[in-house]
Amino acid sequence: MYIYASEDYALVPPGTEEKAKQLIAEVLAVERVGEITLLSTRLLGVLLAGNKNGLLLPRMVTEEEQKRVKEIVGDVNVAVLKAKENALGNLLASNSKAAVVYPYMDQEALRVVRDTLEVEVVKTTVCGSSVVGSVVVVTDRGGLVCPEASDEEVKSLQDLFGVPLMQGTVNFGVSLIRVGLVANSKGALVGEETTGPEIARIQTALGGGT
Repeated sequence: MYIYASEDYALVPPGTEEKAKQLIAEVLAVERVGEITLLSTRLLGVLLAGNKNGLLLPRMVTEEEQKRVKEIVGDVNVAVLKAKENALGNLLASNSKAAVVYPYMDQEALRVVRDTLEVEVVKTTVCGSSVVGSVVVVTDRGGLVCPEASDEEVKSLQDLFGVPLMQGTVNFGVSLIRVGLVANSKGALVGEETTGPEIARIQTALGGGT
């Protein structure tokens, strides 16, 4: 997904059609939909991670890009994560209670995540994958996790995030669910190849409209 969304705002690439921005605002019930680039690319969902309390930017973000982000997101914590990896969206999943991060994050980066998002942070793998942000999408109402997750993993994630989670896919069977799903606690957007049964499961898992 090229979109990043929180509870009150969504970030989209430059040139996004007005009709698409209106749809995003309506489905996710966000107050602001702003256009930005990051690292001079359009891959916002891959490069950003956060929750309603804060937003984490990759270390190679420019000062101009930081300024533009802060103009859009308003009164939330914004921090640059000095991790060697830039694809933060693949490395972290969070709601307003907790965050899971990939197992190799150093202590200073963990501190920045904790302080910026104001949550408990846990290093882990999910579905045998270290890129936990690519296989978990969670909000303050529910979450979806890759179908390879064990019952024990689902239970552990539910306890951590404080919301129910279900296993599911997007885009006709894709387990890397973040590539085809953007959600907040009020709604969700899915990739165009996502099937009816997948959408129904996502609606149930997230507890909201799609």
